[in-house]
Amino acid sequence: MERLVTIYGGSGFVGRHVVRALARLGWRVRVAVRRPDLAGHLQPLGAVGQITAVQANLRYPASVLRAAEGAEVVINLVGILHESGRQSFAAVHDFGAKQVALAAREVGARLIHASAIGADTQSSSVYAKSKAVGEAAALEAVPEAVIFRPSIVFGPEDDFFNRFAALSRLSPVLPLIGGGETRFQPVFVGDVAAAFAKAVDEVVRPGTVYELGGPEVFTFKQLMELTLAEIGRKRLLVPVPDAIAMLQARILELLPNPLLTTDQVRLLRHDNVVSETAKAEGRTLEGLGIAPTALGAILPGYLWRYRKAGQFTRPEAA
Repeated sequence: MERLVTIYGGSGFVGRHVVRALARLGWRVRVAVRRPDLAGHLQPLGAVGQITAVQANLRYPASVLRAAEGAEVVINLVGILHESGRQSFAAVHDFGAKQVALAAREVGARLIHASAIGADTQSSSVYAKSKAVGEAAALEAVPEAVIFRPSIVFGPEDDFFNRFAALSRLSPVLPLIGGGETRFQPVFVGDVAAAFAKAVDEVVRPGTVYELGGPEVFTFKQLMELTLAEIGRKRLLVPVPDAIAMLQARILELLPNPLLTTDQVRLLRHDNVVSETAKAEGRTLEGLGIAPTALGAILPGYLWRYRKAGQFTRPEAA
């Protein structure tokens, strides 16, 4: 365990899986987070002393640089789905990404940056636009940086299937924003972590943007139907026009942890799938030698908790 990797945002959903994957490969892992005291859940993922949490805040460059010192590889996994207080898209995805990249350059470390499919400077979504700006900042500071753009990431702690499964317990209706026709290519968090492990082991092309998606493409409506079938609940799926969705989002985004924001409504207007160009150029999971895991192989393992009697019931046969 002589080789060190620093992971910014390593205590989150994707982060803990990346930490586990790298610990298994024998790396020393330094996890840079705002609250190291809340990162104790990472310790059992490696050997004694292998995983260490340190304090760093992307808004403060000195703390970012300090966390990168001595690292051979720097990984930026920090991201937010909605803005709250000082945690804005510009601060986290733009300014923060630039500080991590500059720190990697300063200490001479390789850089691996997490973005998202749909990142586009011309997007109407502030989230997607800030992700694209962050990518540009990373590549400007470290031209050899590797960037991963996953579609919706699923797994036991995800914020997509868990959210709508929980909502179905409270509401007899689930909204289909934009008619539910937007396409997604859900990717398993374990496969995303495997891609980062490949990048750390340099089984990637430097300065390349990879798009990560699962083996199947679903519409938003199909994902809702799949979720309801898995938890054994019948709910009315109602198409919601953009105008009404935006009105609802303006109200919901006032909550501390909003179920929907106006920016997310804008995101849902566009497909979230791996591009044909990425497939042709091998910039995918398959191109990295990773066989994508099917949604149906993982979803039952954690959505059972939303069934009426939990683990003691099974969804009705179709």
